[in-house]
Amino acid sequence: MCNSLRGYLGMKKMKRYLLYLTFLALETSSLFACARSPREFGILEGHVTIGPLVPVVREGEEEPTPAPEVYAAREIVVFEEDGKTEFARLKIDENGNYRAELPVGTYVVDINRIGIDTAAGLPKEIEITGQGVTRLDIDIDTGIR
Repeated sequence: MCNSLRGYLGMKKMKRYLLYLTFLALETSSLFACARSPREFGILEGHVTIGPLVPVVREGEEEPTPAPEVYAAREIVVFEEDGKTEFARLKIDENGNYRAELPVGTYVVDINRIGIDTAAGLPKEIEITGQGVTRLDIDIDTGIR
């Protein structure tokens, strides 16, 4: 085979190889373009009060402080925007506080409703913003009278 034919076949192979590399590079870049960017998160936090804890509080006496197990028995339930799909359950600490990092979005917050517990204003729709703090304080009424 003559040198010019060998050179021509080598160039043809080189062009095919370069075309393949170009195609591969375009496909790879389009994959990264479609990849999700990192999700942003925000904070949901608040304080929970629970009461009454006894049927009668005498005049001049303070309402008893809830024991840690009173808080531990209750949870904050976070639903997706539809208000039906549960997204997370948040524990309440022994001081009545809760805090969670959630992806940016709209959620519906409620309590896990033990017995006849109720909470005025719940369920409530909230908005979590990027790197922001959304505060929702909750008063749980035990129904004890």
